[in-house]
Amino acid sequence: MGSQENEECLPPPPPIVPSDVEPVKIEPELVKKKGPIRVPMARRGLGSKGTRLSLLTNHFKVNVASTDGYFFQYSVALFYEDGRPVEGKGSGRKILDRVQETYNSELNGKDLAYDGEKTLFTIGSLAQNKLEFTVVLEDVTSNRLKNNGNRSPEANGSPNDADRKRVRKSFRSKTYKVEISFASKIPLQAIANALRGNETENYQEAIRVLDIILRQHAAKQGCLLVRQNFFHNDAKNFTDVGGGVLGVRGLHSSFRTTQSGLSLNIDVSTTMIVRPGPVVDFLIANQNARDPFTLDWAKAKRTLKNLRIKTSPSNQEYKITGLSDLPCREQLFTLKKRGGGEDESEEITVYDYFVNRRNITLQYSADLPCINVGKPKRPTYVPIELCDLVSLQRYTKALSTLQRSSLVEKSRQKPQERMKVLSDALRTSNYGSEPMLKNCGISITSGFTQVDGRVLQAPRLKFGNGEDFNPRNGRWNFNNKKIVQPVKIKKWAVVNFSARCDVRGLVRDLIKCGGMKGIQVEPPFDVYEEQGHLRRSPPLVRVEKMFENVQSKLPEPPQFLLCLLPDRKNSELYGPWKKKNLAEFGIVTQCIAPSRVNDQYLTNVLLKINAKLGGMNSLLGVEHSPSIPIVSKAPTLILGMDVSHGSPGQSDIPSIAAVVSSRQWPLISKYRACVRTQGSKVEMIDNLFKPVPGTKDDEGIIRELLIDFYNSSGGRKPDNIIIFRDGVSESQFNQVLNIELGNIIEACKYLDDEWNPKFTVIVAQKNHHTKFFQPGAPDNVPAGTVVDNKICHPRNYDFYMCAHAGMIGTSRPTHYHVLLDEIGFSADDLQELVHSLSYVYQRSTTAISVVAPICYAHLAASQVGQFMKFEDRSETASVPGGINGSPVPQLPKLRESVCNSMFFV
Repeated sequence: MGSQENEECLPPPPPIVPSDVEPVKIEPELVKKKGPIRVPMARRGLGSKGTRLSLLTNHFKVNVASTDGYFFQYSVALFYEDGRPVEGKGSGRKILDRVQETYNSELNGKDLAYDGEKTLFTIGSLAQNKLEFTVVLEDVTSNRLKNNGNRSPEANGSPNDADRKRVRKSFRSKTYKVEISFASKIPLQAIANALRGNETENYQEAIRVLDIILRQHAAKQGCLLVRQNFFHNDAKNFTDVGGGVLGVRGLHSSFRTTQSGLSLNIDVSTTMIVRPGPVVDFLIANQNARDPFTLDWAKAKRTLKNLRIKTSPSNQEYKITGLSDLPCREQLFTLKKRGGGEDESEEITVYDYFVNRRNITLQYSADLPCINVGKPKRPTYVPIELCDLVSLQRYTKALSTLQRSSLVEKSRQKPQERMKVLSDALRTSNYGSEPMLKNCGISITSGFTQVDGRVLQAPRLKFGNGEDFNPRNGRWNFNNKKIVQPVKIKKWAVVNFSARCDVRGLVRDLIKCGGMKGIQVEPPFDVYEEQGHLRRSPPLVRVEKMFENVQSKLPEPPQFLLCLLPDRKNSELYGPWKKKNLAEFGIVTQCIAPSRVNDQYLTNVLLKINAKLGGMNSLLGVEHSPSIPIVSKAPTLILGMDVSHGSPGQSDIPSIAAVVSSRQWPLISKYRACVRTQGSKVEMIDNLFKPVPGTKDDEGIIRELLIDFYNSSGGRKPDNIIIFRDGVSESQFNQVLNIELGNIIEACKYLDDEWNPKFTVIVAQKNHHTKFFQPGAPDNVPAGTVVDNKICHPRNYDFYMCAHAGMIGTSRPTHYHVLLDEIGFSADDLQELVHSLSYVYQRSTTAISVVAPICYAHLAASQVGQFMKFEDRSETASVPGGINGSPVPQLPKLRESVCNSMFFV
């Protein structure tokens, strides 16, 4: 609603395919763990509460005709003729395709499922455990004329007859050696066992083979492959999101074991690619430059590295390795004279060579760098205007706010539109023709799976003056309603970094709106305007000068500061301003960048201010009573845990872990946060328990939160601790249970060796591809829809919930996995608790799509992470354990006056 704080904390609606660089997973040896290794619990039963609703889902039933036989796994090693290993991912499929064409009889005519790297699978065994083959591939990218040191640039593309002969002569073929060695065999029976709830390592491998078959099927159709997502080179699937970036719509396909058998989950997915066409056009769009002569070439070099181009007039494909140091008209290379000896060569510029020797007209390249498609020490230069980017190349840099919002807007699909796209995609994918699926007796039905949903009743909310209200379809408002626990705002001031705002009018309307909602807002002490000459100064200077001005005039520390930012999104002032307020002075602050101010906007701002200053906007009726099953009967602590990582490619940015905890039991609507940095891309939170050597102190996150719960809840330790964990995949569940939970238990023991709280651990996943549809209805499923049958796990305890009302696009349910429940919730009680926790989010007047503690953890990590954005690393305190052993920069501690507040809302 006009500021960085007003954005919903949830992931964006379109399923944007993540970077190929996954967060680094800590893989400690669980065998070192004391006691038995915990595994995810089995389902105890199904829920029954709620209004029943028949739904369709984008899972398509897979029929498995037979479970006899085996997948045989083989290791693949690729070498050049001289024995050097083949590096890079590009050539593996071409080489294996040639092996299959050339040596079909030696392979017993078998089809190969190849993962594109080092592994392939067959149905039944090959003739021998080790096979060696030699194949020849034409290498059209290597025909370059060699010279002393440098090679002539793209020299074989001349249109005259003599050069055409040289093209044919310089066409070199490459010889490869291929070694295929038996590794293991995987029984197809493992899939049948998994469907009965008896999972083994073999099952994971068997499903992986099926997914690899789908990838190979897509690769043969020329798709861009991103894990299990496939993107066709079809312009109708492209959408321009600005900056030289296209969003491309494709398909996600993956096999899942479910309660009703094996299913194929198919969904629409989106990724980003660079806009194909002239390299210069892409760079101008990417940098928002006026023309090629105003480009930042250092930035361009980083952006272009490893992208593939086609050059004209030869139409050959190369990979970009860099740019020339000098412009085209000055960059020299050594050209051998035709028919001359070793010493008969000359120095010539790239421009002269192409214009005068090749008779190619260059319109604007003379003063621009050349593209290097050779090696750094043996470059091969091509004028930039002769280079076009080829299609379907991933764009892995972070998107700007405008690009992301454009992608979100253009990726949305209404439920019925998405159903049609998926039905058409399944038909055109033609999986029935895939020989390996046929050979293992697998066929895929074309109909959406029918599931039984239930719509839970929305929890009753309590407002001011004792008023109650039942939300409708997950929504409510504060029209004619008072806030349930308002604060009095007496000592405050406004700082204005924005020249485009009627500040006095804004303050007047804020005071009036507050009175209508029950918040008494006194006039501010003053409005501090930034001096005009400072607006071009660096962000840190602007913030420092503003604080000096405020300090010199305020008679005492303010309750809070309202900050008007100049930019609606991603203001560079945001991080330094927040750090100055929260870490250095302990002042609560609210940032806004108002464009259109109305009652709804002002109400949203007041909700945030009230929550930050310790008030409550609304309460659950069962929280007020209190009558929440189990939670209200014994002291219960609720934790929300999340880790945020730097953008793709930012390997030097530390990850930020945030844990929020409930306080003032029996409330479940009030929280505080603890935020720490850790190694880049590390997903497991490594500061939960941190004993100080030689002392009895623990500097970990959990101790801090446990002490706060004790102090804010009448001196009671929690009997129950409920943990909601965000952002981990199924392969990391055991680490959550054995490492993170283990550290939390250690932290509890360190405080009191005889204290044994009970734990419930729940993982929430938003990044999945299951969707629900109402048959024949244009709308999304109602708020409060829960599904725990047919497409859920055959053994483990999981369920899907759409707590929110999806107003645009297709709703994405949250997939909850209950890994542990020592507390002993019934299925209904646990689902109702999760549902209720989607209604306690103090920033909005809607139910949110994932429980509030996880949303708050995401917000806290994001906001505190802004502290580091403009800091000089050398001045930042640090601890060991960073990237490649380097220290991890540490966040400044928040002042005591704000660390227990909901500063992050």
